[in-house]
Amino acid sequence: MRSGAKVGIVGGVFVLVAGGLGYGAYAALFSDADGTTTQGAPAEVKTGPPSADEVAETTKAFFDAWTTGNAAKAARLTNNDTVAEPLLAGYATDAHVTGATITPGTATGATVPYTVKATVSYDGTSVPWSYATKLTVVRGLTTGKALVDWAPTVIHPELTDGASLVTGEATAAPIEATDHDGKPLTKEKYPSLGPILDTLRTRYGDAAGGTPGIETWIKSADGKKADKSLLTLSKGKAGKLRTTIDAEAQAAAEKAVKGFSKASVVAVKPSTGAIRAVANNPVTEFNVALQGQQAPGSTMKIVTAAMLMERGKATANGATECPKDVLYQGRSFHNLDNFSLPDGSTFTNTFAASCNTGFIKLIDDVDDDSALAEEAREVFGIGLEWKSGVSTFDGSVPEEMGGEAAAQYIGQGTIQMNALNVASITATARNGTFRQPIIVDQDLDGRELAQATRSLSPSVQKQLTQMMRATASWGTAAKAMASVGGDKGAKTGSAEVDGQATSNSWFTGFSDDLAAAAVVQSGGHGGDAAGPVVAAVLNAG
Repeated sequence: MRSGAKVGIVGGVFVLVAGGLGYGAYAALFSDADGTTTQGAPAEVKTGPPSADEVAETTKAFFDAWTTGNAAKAARLTNNDTVAEPLLAGYATDAHVTGATITPGTATGATVPYTVKATVSYDGTSVPWSYATKLTVVRGLTTGKALVDWAPTVIHPELTDGASLVTGEATAAPIEATDHDGKPLTKEKYPSLGPILDTLRTRYGDAAGGTPGIETWIKSADGKKADKSLLTLSKGKAGKLRTTIDAEAQAAAEKAVKGFSKASVVAVKPSTGAIRAVANNPVTEFNVALQGQQAPGSTMKIVTAAMLMERGKATANGATECPKDVLYQGRSFHNLDNFSLPDGSTFTNTFAASCNTGFIKLIDDVDDDSALAEEAREVFGIGLEWKSGVSTFDGSVPEEMGGEAAAQYIGQGTIQMNALNVASITATARNGTFRQPIIVDQDLDGRELAQATRSLSPSVQKQLTQMMRATASWGTAAKAMASVGGDKGAKTGSAEVDGQATSNSWFTGFSDDLAAAAVVQSGGHGGDAAGPVVAAVLNAG
């Protein structure tokens, strides 16, 4: 396919402009109102991938129908006309697009990229709008015709299933978000904050003292997701909204996660629960750092160790066995590379070396199968309803029995966490009391924060942080934490995932009054991938 064909608007109507894409030969193909051919008898149903000519024909016909306002005809040129038609029609009626030029690029197989330069007009105001997207031509399953493979992204690259484009008075006032010291926060400078800032605007724009302007935005199907603004026709008054984010820590987090294809990190202030940084790579509407659900690996041993010590089953300096493998109720567990520790090793040695079998062997001493779930909920606030100011998944430690309960001791099995949850666990270990993570002050809306039932006992809190300090000084976290100053502690984790050759890398640590946790998908050992991410954030904070 050769680039250059355009669809322009003349007198308020879209027309095709010749541009060398080979469309001229097909101009009369779709001459009937219903989009069917009038050139002879019906052809035999074709199979196989569409040819280059078919891709050109279908793309030209689709653009021509769409841009001349014939949404029904354009929809019939897709493989899902029922869903496509209202979106295509809404481009003019709801999004108020009054003019456009579509410029196709060079096709790659059956995929055609194109740019749209449009005008959006509303209430006497017109603003230019441009973006790039693409479509793919496929063979119809029953008709054999070449059709546009329908997806909302055909209309706009950020449009999702069930969502629609709307132009009008914005549903929320704009905000000027700042960090806790008043430094500006924008999605351009801090991309990972984009989804968060959209949510904060939706929830708190009016409360922050702003007034809405006229915008084009993506409206979600159920209204539960934040509207995503795409174009501003007239500015409203922005309200000032101070967040708990720390600009320096956020910048370090953004940079650190870019070193991996899939990584997330969160930093929390233990004494208050204030969220200091949130970063993801890639950045998507689904915030993995705050909403993800996956096994946290050995970072869960912070909670397990606290439970064992609170129940008198272990002490930091007490002797603990650590064989290379162990069998518990028919389920086999082993240490990384099948290492073992010598007789007389302490619980601190077991914790710092991340000895799985040492923890598993202690499960026989705990006669309550719900012990770990209770500890997670009552002391660390896991599974309570957190109200941080944005949507979060707040962790899950189901009550289990037998081998599944043993797997939970080392952060596997049915436990589900994200970087926020693990950072909060470390913050609770550091502070001794759970402080629910927040990203905006609760005085903004009077929401009630989650409260744990009880704090760690002073003795257990002291022993737990001592073990984390040992892990950061000479244990599995020593290399990653070498550059971190202050009073520091840490815990590594590697979480095995079914069907994944390399385990997920987890790491969590604290330095003075800052705790952070990170996960790198398929990153391997916790200290190798996630460790440097956490260290970078702790150093910046």
